[in-house]
Amino acid sequence: MSYTTKIKNEIITIEGTKSEMIAEISGFIRNNGELYEETLILATENKALVDKLIYMINTLYKSKVEVEMKNNLNFSKNMLYLLKISENLSFILEDIGYTNNRGIPFTSPPEYIVGGNEEIRAYLRGVFLAKGSVNDPKTSRYHMELLIDNPEETVFVQKLLNIFDLNAKILTRDKGYMIYMKEAEKISDYLKILGANNAVMYFENIRIYKDKKNQTNRLNNCEQANINKIVDAASIQLKQIEIIKKHTQIDLLDDKTKEIIQYRLKYPEASLKELSEIISMETGKTITKSGLNHRFRKLKELAEKFQE
Repeated sequence: MSYTTKIKNEIITIEGTKSEMIAEISGFIRNNGELYEETLILATENKALVDKLIYMINTLYKSKVEVEMKNNLNFSKNMLYLLKISENLSFILEDIGYTNNRGIPFTSPPEYIVGGNEEIRAYLRGVFLAKGSVNDPKTSRYHMELLIDNPEETVFVQKLLNIFDLNAKILTRDKGYMIYMKEAEKISDYLKILGANNAVMYFENIRIYKDKKNQTNRLNNCEQANINKIVDAASIQLKQIEIIKKHTQIDLLDDKTKEIIQYRLKYPEASLKELSEIISMETGKTITKSGLNHRFRKLKELAEKFQE
């Protein structure tokens, strides 16, 4: 079962008030329904959604819903359920804000359909059940999309989403429009708004795991870069020591220079910090990383003079 199907199955179980059911049906029908003469046809592969739609329509309008099953033509193994509503249809369409009292369709639902936050959430649930999908964060990149045919409906749904500061964006597709989100935090908030709490927990667990893994990788990369930097610096210092040894006897150098040459040769892979701690411990004389760095600058200058 896909992650999207799990989300849909979870939000299908949400029971709403009368106004919330009207909003949810409105969101679904506006993005799934097809009118043929005096019949409204809804299509879905989800049996649980079929039961939910029948329940809401019977509860609100006492209207009969005919269900027809047919083979799916989009290469899906699932059967396609067709819900046909004819009884009391004009009243239903007017009540859910699909048409006005003269049967003329609204470009977007009247304000009273989404009059409060709970009704907005319910409408967005209906839209998601009709046209939504969310990538499984475990197997793919973060992505949520709603594929909508009508431009006015697209803008309307985007505005509803952005009431909750979800930063939803629109792309024009060959057939219709896509509202999408790619920010993990926003997708998680969106799932909370839909009421898919189990899906949120799964999403957040995967997100936390990914964030920690990425952080670990960054730290490892940073640590490796630091190691490479230390090795490169030590390698340069060893080459400088070889230049000096070619041109003079080490015993003729001052004590501080002889000391760092001795310890660098003894500990060729040590960082400046490690080397300063070793020298301080073994000689009993404290030398800081900064002090050691100063001595190596002197060593570099000496090697450059001999090269010249």
